[in-house]
Amino acid sequence: MDTTLARPPIGQVLDGRYRVESLIARGGMATVYLGTDTRLDRTVALKIMHAELANDEDFVRRFVGEARSVARLSHPNVVTVFDQGADGRTLYLAMEHVPGRTLRDLLNERGQLSPREALDIMDGVLAGLAAAHDAGMAHRDIKPENVLLTDTHAVKVADFGLARLHAGASQTKSGMIIGTAAYLAPEQVSGARTDARTDVYAAGVMLFELLTGRQPHTGDTPLAVAYKHVNEVVPPPSGSVPGLPPALDALVALATSRDPELRPGDAGQFLRAITGVRHGLPLGSFPVSPAASGPGSATSGTPQAGLVIPPRGWPEQPPARPGQDLVPGMAPPARQSYGAPYPAPPPGAPAGQVPVAATQQFQPDPYRPGSQHTLIVSGGPGIGSPYGPPPPARYRGPSEPRLQRLLFSRRLAYLSAGVAAVLVIAVLAWWLTAGQYTKVPQVAGMTTATAQAELRSAGFTVTTAKAQLDNRVAQGQVIRSSPAAGAQVQKGASITLFPSAGPHKISVPQVTGLVLAAAQAALRHAGLTPGTVHNEPSATIPPGIVVSTAPAAGVSWPQPQPVTLVVSAGPPVPNFVGQPQQVAEQWAQANGVSLDEVTTTKSDAPPQTVVRQSVPAGSAFTKGQVIIITISAGPPMVAVPNVDGMHVSKAIHLLEKLGFTVTVNTVGPLQTVFNYSPNNQAPKGSAITLWVGL
Repeated sequence: MDTTLARPPIGQVLDGRYRVESLIARGGMATVYLGTDTRLDRTVALKIMHAELANDEDFVRRFVGEARSVARLSHPNVVTVFDQGADGRTLYLAMEHVPGRTLRDLLNERGQLSPREALDIMDGVLAGLAAAHDAGMAHRDIKPENVLLTDTHAVKVADFGLARLHAGASQTKSGMIIGTAAYLAPEQVSGARTDARTDVYAAGVMLFELLTGRQPHTGDTPLAVAYKHVNEVVPPPSGSVPGLPPALDALVALATSRDPELRPGDAGQFLRAITGVRHGLPLGSFPVSPAASGPGSATSGTPQAGLVIPPRGWPEQPPARPGQDLVPGMAPPARQSYGAPYPAPPPGAPAGQVPVAATQQFQPDPYRPGSQHTLIVSGGPGIGSPYGPPPPARYRGPSEPRLQRLLFSRRLAYLSAGVAAVLVIAVLAWWLTAGQYTKVPQVAGMTTATAQAELRSAGFTVTTAKAQLDNRVAQGQVIRSSPAAGAQVQKGASITLFPSAGPHKISVPQVTGLVLAAAQAALRHAGLTPGTVHNEPSATIPPGIVVSTAPAAGVSWPQPQPVTLVVSAGPPVPNFVGQPQQVAEQWAQANGVSLDEVTTTKSDAPPQTVVRQSVPAGSAFTKGQVIIITISAGPPMVAVPNVDGMHVSKAIHLLEKLGFTVTVNTVGPLQTVFNYSPNNQAPKGSAITLWVGL
């Protein structure tokens, strides 16, 4: 499609008021520019229709309808439309400029959000949608690309280009599918009635994507994805992100039910369900079908979370007014909505009461494909032969009397009755064999709450049996259903869920004091699994005897989990450091251990003394094991200096500096050394004796 404008808009002043500054983004229907309102001196976003669409009356009508629909909304979570007009053949919208980024940008950056962040964003989205639903509008294209996140962390819903008044749905062409494939509700694909519950479905899909970082349904083509929404349920988020609370699974299942009657009636009800989950309240049962509201039933404000409120009805079509020729040479739309928020209340109604009308059907709009753009598929039959109308039949003579005889004969009546009987029998046979039956979905492995929501969403009645012990299924998850998954049952049948109470638990038997093989056999006999064996040295328990178990004897232990055994490895290796070499050799010979003896000269220990061992003291050992011990060759010999005649303090200082110890024998009053021993060489660290006094 040609997405150019009638002429380059940069620098252009539209309608003498709006100056086009720079490009922001291109869409399938229009291009958005940053602009300036020269009259009010404020920044705006200018949405300018593509040149090709400006020549299409149907798109012009939808473009104008968008402005008048959204202009009725005034809510902090909805992008405001200020103005709409035409400058020559350039048709534009002047909207609030929202600096920031889209929710899609955030998802591309983060992948997935925490539950709190996801619910915070959904609060803003649903608040904006609730305002639109209260005004009688549905968005019908909710997706992360249409959710704006401001720099001040506000959430705004944008692009109500597909929004239509419920009472003014005649602007949309019939036989078309509208919306982005990943977020299409089943009724949008099947061509059934669409309303506020269609937005609730898309919001549920978007909540799934915020929690998991992916879309629930994928396929090779947009059509394949669209029809998955019709034939498959949206899976629980916890299946992709284990550990998510079951309440979030229930919220997604509630909003994405394939039956619109089982969803919340509008965004306000879904918002109240989310608020209830935040406050720990149970999900209320939403009404199956909107009931007509009596006088005084429509109240303003948001009800408290957990209340069951039937969906508010939609206002009726506002009266048509004469339009104006927005583009020269183009006729205005036949009917346009001027955004009256509600029709006049009936006579005698209390002041402030808003009349409630039944939800009306939306007709789908055309769309142009693109990445995360609206999907359209023609659903109607062809309007004619590709070669033009068929040629007129030639006159073949007077055959009317024969035709009259056929039409008024009993033969035609018999034929009609036969055809009717065949159709009745075919329909009855279909109903008896397949029409009234459906398959039970697979819920084994889901949490009980998620399985209940899934089955109720499919129209079944659910009962829950007493929890059963199961070694393979975690506590709180569903073991099986009855009837089983895949079984053919009547629609609305009762399904019984069998949840798991966790694994069987068995008391650990007393196996301390047994040899390893006997202990393992005792555990198996009790129904437990022997686990890892750890060897620990023991000075009192012989090798091969079980010292302890983990868990200890008498503890109630899950049957599938192994029991760890601690076995004695015999006496530990002694501490040989500081012991004579002969002590280590005698122990090694007695215990069947080989010694590798290494001599070192870098030790001050006495000769033949063990200074290091390769196996730490207290460690376990095995027969035939080699242990390295390091033997000291004794301290090095050091020359003893001549200290005769020195003052005793100076002599002591000199000898200690060389590594000797000093002993002083005083025999007189003088402090002078007159003899010392030894007086040649001595081992480093040995004692030198001084005689002082003479």
